[in-house]
Amino acid sequence: MSTLCTAVSGSSSADAAQVSRGQPTWYCPEENTAQLKIYNSLTRRKDNFIPANGMNVTWYNCGPTVYDASHMGHARSYITFDILRRIMSDYFGFNILYVMNITDIDDKIIYRARTKFMLDRYRGEMSSRDKNEVLSEIRESVDDFKVKMSELTPEDPKLKMMQKVMVGLLPVIDKSDADLGVLLTLASMAMETWLDTRFGAEVTDHSIFAALTQHFESEFHNDLKSLNVLPADVLTRVTDYVPEIVDYVQKIIDNGYAYASSGSVYFDSAAWRRDRGYLAKLKPESVGNLDALAEGEGKFSDVNSKEKKNQVDFALWKSSKPGEPFWDSPWGKGRPGWHIECSAMADSICNNQLDIHSGGEDLLFPHHDNEILQAEGYSNSKQWVNYFIHAGHLSIEGCKMSKSLKNFITIKDALKKNTGRQLRIHFLSHSWHGGLDYSESAMSEAVTTEKYFNDFFLLVKYHKSSWVRGSRVSQN
Repeated sequence: MSTLCTAVSGSSSADAAQVSRGQPTWYCPEENTAQLKIYNSLTRRKDNFIPANGMNVTWYNCGPTVYDASHMGHARSYITFDILRRIMSDYFGFNILYVMNITDIDDKIIYRARTKFMLDRYRGEMSSRDKNEVLSEIRESVDDFKVKMSELTPEDPKLKMMQKVMVGLLPVIDKSDADLGVLLTLASMAMETWLDTRFGAEVTDHSIFAALTQHFESEFHNDLKSLNVLPADVLTRVTDYVPEIVDYVQKIIDNGYAYASSGSVYFDSAAWRRDRGYLAKLKPESVGNLDALAEGEGKFSDVNSKEKKNQVDFALWKSSKPGEPFWDSPWGKGRPGWHIECSAMADSICNNQLDIHSGGEDLLFPHHDNEILQAEGYSNSKQWVNYFIHAGHLSIEGCKMSKSLKNFITIKDALKKNTGRQLRIHFLSHSWHGGLDYSESAMSEAVTTEKYFNDFFLLVKYHKSSWVRGSRVSQN
């Protein structure tokens, strides 16, 4: 049972604002005595928190794509949700089933694993090859790199990153006596593309991809432990749920909201819009943003592919190309799309209904909006998630943090300067769903705040022990 959002919000102006943004109606679980309110991305306001099943809460959190070291953006999300989880369970007494996924199939993973494997192999073979031949190949990769730079606009943030690479290369690239090992390190960004273009399709050993993901997943769990973040009650990996994902996709096809094309399967946005009237609940203003859609589809996908009926259709299942891991399916050898994994795994554990779904703000569109379409297309439900919550963006010294632009700080590096407790204090001093800047000055304030609390509790401990001693004397 559920009621319209107006029954809970009690604010016609808030509802009107939601409608004006193009956000579809939010259905609140059946009213009871709400203990707290929570900021809900589905309405962009604080709503009474009412679990669907009494004090039992199902909560699914988007975990990391394990292709690189965990960074402070991850820390921002996982510490934030750890704080909320502890408050809800320890103070309010909710019985929370906390589920988190590990994305271990993804375009970024495929590219990183292939290029790392090929760069390591190339480096190992250099000593037995003609030096001039190796030098010629590295220079050829740098020339290709320059061509890509010339195709970028001055405003493109990738240009600045590539220019930094060239600054390091220019003094040595034309030297005939250059140290090849040093040169390869400096030119690694150019060489990885050069190698992948020529030899990427030859990488067929699945263990190459698994080795990368297993390493960084282990590092991720170690980082969370260092930050004193509670582990998930249930941890899911995409590679463990491929059969369930295949069945999930097939049911969406059977329900009329997806179609197979050239070995891939796409969500049918036109069919969904015809029946439901919308394509996004969280950020309807972003529908049609092809750049965001392309980023969500991944490095090896084409948002303008002729396989699709519409540009905004997105992949549920991807036909694997040479050099990509694959699994059998009714549509041929392939792998899951990014968005489908969370819908399928969350439903497998939580039975097609979530009280809370969480993730970083960057996942709002298209990832979480597409998750909603898939899940509601699978179950023919009107509301898969009752409360979507998103941790705000993290900036570094006032600049946007971006792993792809190499502008990030790993959790390990951050913990060399400050403790996990100090990081937590810094995050607690700001709204959890608002922006947050990580800087030396901000962390200095956190250190001062920690000292203030330490001194306070030492004073309390001292007076408590003095009172106990005095009480014993008076009794004697």
